[in-house]
Amino acid sequence: MMKKKSIPASKPFLILFLCQIISALDVPLDSKLLEELSQPPTITHQSPKDYIVDPRENIVIQCEAKGKPPPSFSWTRNGTHFDIDKDEQVTMKPNSGTLVINIMNGRKAEAYEGVYQCTARNERGAAISNNIVIRPSRSPLWTKEKLEPNQVREGDSLVLHCRPPVGLPPPIIFWMDNAFQRLPQSERVSQGLNGDLYFSNVQPEDTREDYICYARFNHTQTIQQKQPISVKVFSTKPVTERQPVLLTPTGSTSTKVELRGNVLLLECIAAGLPTPVIRWIKEGGELPANRTFFENFKKTLKIIDVSEADSGNYRCIARNTLGSVDHVISVTVKAAPYWITAPRNLVLSPGEDGTLICRANGNPKPSISWLANGVPIAIAPEDPSRKVDGDTIIFSHVQERSSAVYQCNASNEYGYLLANAFVNVLAEPPRILTPANKLYQVIADSPALLDCAYFGSPKPEIEWFKGVKGSILRGNEYVFHDNGTLEIPVAQKDSTGTYTCVARNELGKIQNEVHLEIKDPTMIIKQPEYKVVQRYGQVSFECIIKHDSTLLPTVIWLKDNDELPDDERFLVGKDNLTIMNVTDKDDGTYTCIVNTTLDSVSASAVLTVVAAPPTPAIIYARPNPPFDLELTGQLERSIQLSWIPGEENNSPITHFIIEYEDGLHEPGVWHYQTEVPGTQTTVQLKLSPYVNYSFRVIAVNKIGRSQPSEPSEQYLTKSASPDENPANVQGIGSEPDNLVITWESLKGFQSNGPGLQYKVSWRQKDVDDEWTSVIVANVSKYIVSGTPTFVPYEIKVQALNDLGYAPEPSEVIGHSGEDLPMVAPGNVQVHVINSTLAKVHWDPVPLKSVRGHLQGYKVYYWKVQSLSRRSRRHVEKKILTFRGNKTFGMLPGLEPYSSYKLNVRVVNGKGEGPASPDKVFKTPEGVPSSPSFLKITNPTLDSLTLEWGSPTHPNGVLTSYILKFQPINNTHELGPLVEIRIPANESSLILKNLNYSTRYKFYFNAQTSVGSGSQITEEAVTIMDEAGILHPAVGAGKGYSEILFATSPVMHTVRPTFYKVQPLYPRIRNVTTAAAETYANISWEYEGPEHANFYVEYGVAGSKEDWKKEIVNGSRSFFVLKGLTPGTAYKVRVGAEGLSGFRSSEDVFETGPAMASRQVDIATQGWFIGLMCAVALLILILLIVCFIRRNKGGKYPVKEKEDAHADPEIQPMKEDDGTFGEYSDAEDHKPLKKGSRTPSDRTVKKEDSDDSLVDYGEGVNGQFNEDGSFIGQYSGKKEKEPAEGNESSEAPSPVNAMNSFV
Repeated sequence: MMKKKSIPASKPFLILFLCQIISALDVPLDSKLLEELSQPPTITHQSPKDYIVDPRENIVIQCEAKGKPPPSFSWTRNGTHFDIDKDEQVTMKPNSGTLVINIMNGRKAEAYEGVYQCTARNERGAAISNNIVIRPSRSPLWTKEKLEPNQVREGDSLVLHCRPPVGLPPPIIFWMDNAFQRLPQSERVSQGLNGDLYFSNVQPEDTREDYICYARFNHTQTIQQKQPISVKVFSTKPVTERQPVLLTPTGSTSTKVELRGNVLLLECIAAGLPTPVIRWIKEGGELPANRTFFENFKKTLKIIDVSEADSGNYRCIARNTLGSVDHVISVTVKAAPYWITAPRNLVLSPGEDGTLICRANGNPKPSISWLANGVPIAIAPEDPSRKVDGDTIIFSHVQERSSAVYQCNASNEYGYLLANAFVNVLAEPPRILTPANKLYQVIADSPALLDCAYFGSPKPEIEWFKGVKGSILRGNEYVFHDNGTLEIPVAQKDSTGTYTCVARNELGKIQNEVHLEIKDPTMIIKQPEYKVVQRYGQVSFECIIKHDSTLLPTVIWLKDNDELPDDERFLVGKDNLTIMNVTDKDDGTYTCIVNTTLDSVSASAVLTVVAAPPTPAIIYARPNPPFDLELTGQLERSIQLSWIPGEENNSPITHFIIEYEDGLHEPGVWHYQTEVPGTQTTVQLKLSPYVNYSFRVIAVNKIGRSQPSEPSEQYLTKSASPDENPANVQGIGSEPDNLVITWESLKGFQSNGPGLQYKVSWRQKDVDDEWTSVIVANVSKYIVSGTPTFVPYEIKVQALNDLGYAPEPSEVIGHSGEDLPMVAPGNVQVHVINSTLAKVHWDPVPLKSVRGHLQGYKVYYWKVQSLSRRSRRHVEKKILTFRGNKTFGMLPGLEPYSSYKLNVRVVNGKGEGPASPDKVFKTPEGVPSSPSFLKITNPTLDSLTLEWGSPTHPNGVLTSYILKFQPINNTHELGPLVEIRIPANESSLILKNLNYSTRYKFYFNAQTSVGSGSQITEEAVTIMDEAGILHPAVGAGKGYSEILFATSPVMHTVRPTFYKVQPLYPRIRNVTTAAAETYANISWEYEGPEHANFYVEYGVAGSKEDWKKEIVNGSRSFFVLKGLTPGTAYKVRVGAEGLSGFRSSEDVFETGPAMASRQVDIATQGWFIGLMCAVALLILILLIVCFIRRNKGGKYPVKEKEDAHADPEIQPMKEDDGTFGEYSDAEDHKPLKKGSRTPSDRTVKKEDSDDSLVDYGEGVNGQFNEDGSFIGQYSGKKEKEPAEGNESSEAPSPVNAMNSFV
């Protein structure tokens, strides 16, 4: 008889429901099949119900749908047809229903406010979207008001009102001072939920004139600030203490209504001196564990994911040493509609029955209404097969014309749910989806599964035949699965052959042939044996195999479960492993593994290495095997085994190992039973029912194990019901509508009797339902079909045999299959932090819409175009994954001055959900990289030609180039510095009126509106005369930069001439050093082929010793030299391997002086007195020399002689602390106005700070952290200009000096 998996009878209602579910067809996810079947429309993506748009950007209203044939789209606005052809600003994307409303041509976004709804329609029905409410975001300005100073007595309470402008969405409020620092908050001073700043009692330190309330409107990325509020606290002695009084809320009671699933926030802020402490309780109950949080110094009670059970009275108590005050907040939790059972698509055959069920809950209870193809079902065309019964539509004897899309609307005063579910009536002849003539290969005695995937409407009947003219397959040796698969639990050689699957329904018949081949198992007929070998001897292990002639085996040897040592002493032959010249480290376990494409076998043996015995030697060997085994005292569950030990061979027996063979279930396989001490020769053994036992004994000494004894006589135990149930029971769905229950089958001897089977039971968790059970055999898996998506199930698997059941099994929890998430993350916001970094926020999706285990969120982002070059390139999307329920993340590595897009998707175990609407954001400008090259050609008596390439990374719009140059005489003294500003569109320049036979040094960089980029330097010489020898341009093409010192700028006007130039070869530029006491940070810039391997060479300056070389790890452009000697001058250069010895120029730096381990009074030290005398004499000599040189004239100061070949942009290091005098990172400091200075404490005058952030113009990058704190004081990296003439520049502020050191 044909063996089918069936479900026992249960309650009549359950049977009816299951029959209805079973009658609905499952459409396989076969792409070719899906392309051919007709299908009503399904909405796949739509904009959120409440859609707040940016009024500065085009409005995109999403509506995507699928169907066969592809659907057409239409829209309504405010309940009437929206004719997009009559509005030239509105377009619909091709093959889509998405609307794009162009408001960039002067139209106002407010003109398109309203309620929109999309309809997708084809010949089989119409699906509709949610009502999408379009509203533009608003960030109004603060109302101008005159604020009077607050005069407050010490100890009194105070409330500073913020009263922000009403925006859409509401702004985020925070308080800061004029220095853009967050005002500190505590139990005494804190911000309320309404944005006001509350003082429980004021203290003298609260006196200040810059309490400023800021409102941040995230949607438009704008910040508004209120006029500064002044507070002056005057003291009265003594200060009067006061008992608590509530500042908010007022009165003794208040009410609060919150929606289910939202966050409940309750607040109590009290005045008093000493500062009151707040405590919260729930009357008549406990605060919910794991969902309750206290914020704002316990002044705010936060309960997440509230439910109706959280309704009740919450009491806050404010207490200090003088008394207490309390307030009761009555909380009522309402609920917008939420699904209990959402309607699911139905695929039916003509004449079949089915149901659509729509069940939702809420507070108040939602009303259910049905629509057919977007029309209320009461006025929709009549369908005799359809009957509406409240939240259920019953279909009877459907026909093809019954196909339609039905909408269920569940609504109450707090919201609504809308779901589309189609009824698709198909009449399709059978189709077999499994490829024809598919070959299956199986090892003998293993299960064989032959596939026959099918589809048809009505559902076809499946039959299997063997051979061309064979009869239908029946009997217990076959298992027929519902998906058409034929299972042969134990395939034998005679199972080989051709099998035919036949699928038939009333519309036709089709068949498909597959082929099965049974292969002989792979066996090791001679296994490696235990070996004991003397040190420096030779040993060999055999591994002879037998395998199916059509399979190609591979043999692998392992030592201690790892690869063999890479040693020529190990020789691997065809059937053996030989080890020559054995050493102690060769001791271990050696395993022979044989693999084929269908199976794998292995065998192991132990090698023991012993020392060579003395002469004459005592021979130590493994013991001889025990003998004369005897069984006595036979009982149902125990027996006594005794034996006689064999010869010990000079090594005492430490213990005996007893093994058993089950001749009934696993003949020829020996299992470990127990072990006993070497002095014991009798043991009582525990037995299992329904096992045909044989025993053998192995003796063990320090040398090794003996050969097994001869087997004992056999003893067959009686049958019994199973003692145990299957282990590792699991329930994991493989498809959205199934539950796959798996377990570990019991071993043969665990069955305790014949007829081993399994009773598989399941029921949906948290639902009042009966257990559903099936009984199966010879399998370790059962698939439950027609389950809801991702719901928990209680599962148990019980063993049974012909004598009865095993004990009641324990229950485990499993889940039905996951499906792709339904909802995209909403409210995606991007906060650009700087030109290379942005922060993205999103709202988490409802957990029920995840439809699986939430794994995290993925952010897809890509560069659309560079805003400077206006050229598009291949879009390379980048993906960042944020694990868990995280709602924000950082986007690093962005390119400055570029336009980006991103979207966010939720991820579960099934895959990714729909993407959120693409979010566009732009990065601000940055400073450019250095020009790609600077080449000096065509030297004449009085001119040089300069050619350059634009920066590889402009990072913005280039505004100009800056060229500086100065002559260098034979004593390396520097002449006056000339500066030229060149338009950004030029690429060459002829410098005329130069001195003949003179060396010049050039410094060249590019500028954007943010600041100047890195410099590139070159040197060149004008020729001696017209007939002279042309000197090569020194440094041309080297591609390096140097650290320079500032000299005075002299403006020089030259009319340029332009030429086309070729790019230079790869180079290393801008080698910079920052030295400390015993280490130095080396950094550089590299332009050339990727994947260069860099190294750093260094040595003591002026020394003839060889350069020391350090290899840089990876392709980094920085390196730290350690272990340097303090107070020593070093030379350094950077090179790249594989580039023909290519390296940078040398740079010289000096480490800082060593710090004294303890302080002494050096004024009393003799060496110090002598040193001071020498210094005084040296200063006197230098004054005389300077006087003589000044009288002679025509020479540059000694200072310039020291600065030869140095960058004029960098100041020398200060002697007192080793920091750079004027050089600092301009990103951290806003440039001062001419003649002004920044105080060392970074404070700003009141008249310069009272305005809003936007008053700082380009000099400010007003960024804020998520908590509102200001990020970075200023942006825009600008290098300092050289100082005037030979005058000394202004002394640096302590802040600048500190930043330059850092």
